[in-house]
Amino acid sequence: MDDVAQDFEKLLGEMRPKLHRYCARMTGSVVDGEDIVQDALAKAFAARASFGGLDNPQAWLYRIAHNASLDFLRHRARAPLMEDEEELARLATPDVPDPEIAATCLRSFMRLPALQRSAVILKDVLGHSLGEAALITGSSEPAVKSALQRGRERLRAVASEPEELALTVIDGAASARLLAYVDGFKSGDFDTVRAMLAEDVRLELVTKLRRNGKSEVGEYFGAYATAVQWAFSPAMVEGGAAMLVFDRNVSLDTPAYFVALEFAGGQVVGIRDFLYARYAMERIEIRSIA
Repeated sequence: MDDVAQDFEKLLGEMRPKLHRYCARMTGSVVDGEDIVQDALAKAFAARASFGGLDNPQAWLYRIAHNASLDFLRHRARAPLMEDEEELARLATPDVPDPEIAATCLRSFMRLPALQRSAVILKDVLGHSLGEAALITGSSEPAVKSALQRGRERLRAVASEPEELALTVIDGAASARLLAYVDGFKSGDFDTVRAMLAEDVRLELVTKLRRNGKSEVGEYFGAYATAVQWAFSPAMVEGGAAMLVFDRNVSLDTPAYFVALEFAGGQVVGIRDFLYARYAMERIEIRSIA
């Protein structure tokens, strides 16, 4: 691997958590945000031939992630995307980050049009300048500055409103399957866990590997079977079934990461383990299941 290729791989590794912070807030979901990051990194890899001649490769990656986020939102039609730039450019806002914005819950960002959302995330969460935000979003600097003002005002208004709790009800059968899966981890009965897998089950150990099929995925449980540092608990993460994983050496109150699970026909058809992507825990919505 030559020096340019090594620099490119290093940049992707360093930027991945930052790109996830951006994409998770653009979509209102840490799980969807990870999907977009993976899409963006794949597009960046496909275009890596231009990497060596870039003046600002970080902004280039953010721009790819920004466009991938907009594509995702258009597909989902979850929020208004654009505003009139000429109108935005007539507004003004202080060029100083607002530290309270970074603590805003992910769903609140979805109350903003995309340019406002992007401007607020880039400036107040990630610390970019207005010029960098304009470069990333492909908008004029005055428009970004004005979108930032409107976005901040809207988020402050949202913060003063009663919180809307997005409660997802899990039925008895689904709850029983989730509890049985987690109980297998708690007791070390991984034969029972493996028996729950569908023949075409999919595994993603985020940032590391993918496996398909019951025989390949079954090997994944070996590391958990020999480890003693982890504790497990069933939960709903962003409305989906999940297993919380706690590091006994750090805290039994705050999960270290989570494993998203997908069930169908009484079997496990999807496993997404965030062991190596703990950046996804930031501002995540968790509801424990007793």
